[in-house]
Amino acid sequence: MIGIGTLVNVTTIVAGSAIGVLLGSRLPEKTNRSVTDALGLLTLVLGGLNLASLGDKSFVSAAGVVGTFMIVIFAMLLGTITGSLAGIESKLESFGGVLQRVLSRGRTTGTDAKQRFITGYVDASLIFAIGPMAILGSITDGIGHGPNTLIIKSILDGFACIAFAASLGWGVAASSITVGIWQGFITLVAAFAGDFIPASMIAAITATGGVLMLAIGVRLLNLRQVAVADMLPALAFAPLLTWLVSSLLR
Repeated sequence: MIGIGTLVNVTTIVAGSAIGVLLGSRLPEKTNRSVTDALGLLTLVLGGLNLASLGDKSFVSAAGVVGTFMIVIFAMLLGTITGSLAGIESKLESFGGVLQRVLSRGRTTGTDAKQRFITGYVDASLIFAIGPMAILGSITDGIGHGPNTLIIKSILDGFACIAFAASLGWGVAASSITVGIWQGFITLVAAFAGDFIPASMIAAITATGGVLMLAIGVRLLNLRQVAVADMLPALAFAPLLTWLVSSLLR
C-alpha cells in the first residue's frame, strides 16, 4: 500500500521518543548533553556523505562538473533568501509552541520546559525530514517500488529518537507530525509524477540536503543556532536550477 512507509516512520518516531523520555529522567544532564553532541557529530557525517551526490553521473551529465556545485550554491542562496523573507523558522517554532500548549492540555509549564519542547520539535523535524532517505524513500514508495527505504529509515529514526528524546523530551515525538505531512506530500507527488523526475534532480536535492544536514549538525553541537528552516526552500530551487542549466547546455 502506497504511504505505509510514512505511517511506519511516524509510529517509530513516537515509540522511540516515548522510550527516550522514560530513560531521560533517569540519566544525568551531562549524559543527555553528550548524547546530543554524538547526534550532532553523526549528522555532520551524514551531511558530508550526501555531498558525494555532487559527483553523481546523471547530475554531472546534466550540469557539468563545476555546474553541480554552482547549482547547490545558488539553490542555497535563493532558498535562504526566500525562506528568511517568509519567516519559515519562526513559523515552525510558533507551531511547536502551539503543539506544546495543546499537548500540555492547559497545564502550566515553565519557560525552560516550553523552550525544550520547541527545540526538540524543530531540531528533530529538520533531522528526520531533510535527509535523503526521507526524500528518496518517499519517492520510491510513491511510484510503487515499495516502502523498503522508509522502513529502514523508520528503524534508524526510532533509535535516534530514543537518544534524542532522552535529552529534549516530548517535542521530539511531535516531529512525527512534520515528518508525516512532509513525507506524505512527497509520496503523493511521486505517485502522480515520480516516473518523470530525472535522476539528476534527485541528486541535486540530495546534495543540497547534505548542506542543510551540516547546518543541523552545527546547531546540535551548539556552535551556532543556524536558521536551517529558513533554508528549506533550497530543496525546491535545486531541481529547478538543475532543469534550467541542463536545458541551456543542450
